[in-house]
Amino acid sequence: MRVRKAVLPVAGFGTRVLPATKAIPKEMLPVVDRPAIQYVVDEALEAGIEHIVFVTGRNKGSIEDYFDIAYELEVALEAKGKDAILEQVKQTKLPAGSASFVRQQSPLGLGHAVWCAKDIIGNEPFAVLLPDVLVKGSSSCLAQMVEAYDKVGGNIVAVDQVPMERVSSYGVIAPKGDRDGRLIEMTGMVEKPPVADAPSNLKITGRYILQPEIFGLLESQGKGAGGEIQLTDAMARLMEAQSFFAYEYEGQDYDCGSKLGYFEAVLGYALASDEIGADAQALAKAMLDKL
Repeated sequence: MRVRKAVLPVAGFGTRVLPATKAIPKEMLPVVDRPAIQYVVDEALEAGIEHIVFVTGRNKGSIEDYFDIAYELEVALEAKGKDAILEQVKQTKLPAGSASFVRQQSPLGLGHAVWCAKDIIGNEPFAVLLPDVLVKGSSSCLAQMVEAYDKVGGNIVAVDQVPMERVSSYGVIAPKGDRDGRLIEMTGMVEKPPVADAPSNLKITGRYILQPEIFGLLESQGKGAGGEIQLTDAMARLMEAQSFFAYEYEGQDYDCGSKLGYFEAVLGYALASDEIGADAQALAKAMLDKL
């Protein structure tokens, strides 16, 4: 079966970027001219995703509102003849029936958040995109993964190379053997290993394609690191019965869940913007020259 549905866990508190996220969901923090969540949704749509399941929590209603029609705003923009802006606003609306919103009523971990989407996903493969990770590339990260999935099936995890001396800051995969281009069969995952014990320098980067059997494992999954139900623990169990591949995507990832990562994302997208890129570069250079 092809990958038609995606889960976006958006229930987190955004504690690493407080106090900004005290009243604004971290997913709604702007990156240049649109909220971070818009980039992740666009990535999913480019990959052919037909239905997105947002797993939300309390005080996350602005995410649902953002992807809905803004009738009064659109009427006002049309009356003022601001057609270009109006078109941009209309493009944020998801088609009717293409999105669902379910509540994760308690912060029990990423694995539990994914499990909350099980009745909407049903018995078919699906993607998981972590919304605080943005990946910028000529082709979306998930689109690259879906193309690989269509060839090999199974389960796929997005990875990227990091310097070996930094592997202890990430979850990395254990390769099984020789790679086929950007596709690498894997035997396991290790969270923040010491450099001497790291099985590779391929870090896991917040994008997954998983088979529906993961839901049965998540239902019985006990609490892991941090006292939470971890998706990686259930994936490790599923790996005992199904094939898992890592896909080394082409692109640049940004961790918007941290203050420095968020700043890097804003700067990176500003510099790459067709509209303000040249001015952003000149502004950044002028500010650095003053230091």
